Order: sequence, then structure tokens, then C-alpha cells
Amino acid sequence: MLMMTLALCAAAYIAGSVNFSIIVFRMLGRGDPRYQFSGTAGTTNVYRQAGLFWAGVVFILDFARALAVSWVALYLLPINTVPWVGLALVVGNRFPCFHQFRGGKGVAAYLGFTIIIAPLSAALSALTWLIVYGIVRIPFVASFFMTFILMAGTISACGFHVAATAGTVVTSLLIFYNHKQNMTELFSNPPSEKEPHH
Repeated sequence: MLMMTLALCAAAYIAGSVNFSIIVFRMLGRGDPRYQFSGTAGTTNVYRQAGLFWAGVVFILDFARALAVSWVALYLLPINTVPWVGLALVVGNRFPCFHQFRGGKGVAAYLGFTIIIAPLSAALSALTWLIVYGIVRIPFVASFFMTFILMAGTISACGFHVAATAGTVVTSLLIFYNHKQNMTELFSNPPSEKEPHH
């Protein structure tokens, strides 16, 4: 079972390393999304540069891939080890081996991965994101609330197993860390000068 877990983690990392926003931008002849605004290849950065439609395309692709990885992991592994596959997927999204190890921040991937494991928590997290964003108008702050709910829901769905809890917490901490630049800018700029980041 250890070898299967390691194999799926490796496969999840490779799958996560295929960054759809970079690929879509190349297809559109728009260059590299990482060279503008937040400097990442995430959904919000795509929205800023290419509009809602293409941001939606990238989100759906990220979400669907994560959903597929989660389904395979749940089918082949005991649920207490599945969160580690999710961690590998988020690591691939953040540090993609196919794109100079500079990718997105893993929020859409984590949502898609979690929806099969804890569907009610995933739905609640999405609703919470909409509510928080509607109040503060800062996407990454809303993503923090989403990530926390996904973390709690996954831990509960996995029966509070130590291995599952550890994998889930590490994944969430990585997502929080991926927004380090956003937090630095939030605290260093006055509200009137802040740019929303995801």
C-alpha cells in the first residue's frame, strides 16, 4: 500500500504540474500570465488579464483534474492516506515541473480534490468564499476561509485519523503560505491602494 500511495502522489504531482492557465494563454497568444499582476498562474490572475470566460475555463479544468485525481485516490487507497495525494496535487500546482516551478496557489485544485471526500464542506466553503469576497472584495482572504472549511471537512470525513489529519493540515498550511506575498501587500499598503489577489 505504501508503494501505491507513493505512486499516486507522484502521479498527482505530475498532473498538478500541467498548468492550464499557462497553456491557455499560450494558445491565445497572450504570453505568460505570470509576468503581470500577482505574478502567479492562478484563476484570479487569468481573470484580470483575459476576462471571466477564460478564468472560468481555467477553473473548470483545474477543478475537473483535481476531481479525477481524488476519485482515483479514493478508489485505490484507504481514506486516511488520500489527503497526502491531495498535498502532492497542490505541490504540483504551486511548483510545476513543466513550468519552471512557478505555478498557481492551489485553491481551485484543493476545492476539486475535496468535493468527493467532503461534499457538504466543499459546498459550504464555496458559499463562504462568495460571502466573504462580497464583503471584503479581496479574493485571497475569501480563499483563506474556504481553505479552512475544506481542511475541517476533510479531517472530519477521514474520521480524524492522524495520518489524514497531518496530510490535510500540511496541505492547508502550504496554501496559506502560497499567499505570503498577498498578505505582505495587504499589511503594507493602505486599503485605497490595495490590489485584490488570489
